[in-house]
Amino acid sequence: MVNVCKKKHVTNIRASGSDDALRLTTPKQMSLEEMLEFLTDDELLEVTPENLRIRKRTLDHQLRAKEQKKTVK
Repeated sequence: MVNVCKKKHVTNIRASGSDDALRLTTPKQMSLEEMLEFLTDDELLEVTPENLRIRKRTLDHQLRAKEQKKTVK
């Protein structure tokens, strides 16, 4: 699970090269057909006039973990 809203720890003293490690890669642009092929069973594709978004069927991480345990058994 990734928390993209997690903030960087604030201190008064910073190392000279520590900010270079926080570079994010650009998201891969996919067509509708590519996204449909990319989806797994627990994901949904949200289609809006401007965007295509892949998201989990169950957004709550704890509920998702419980569902995965049920399907494994």
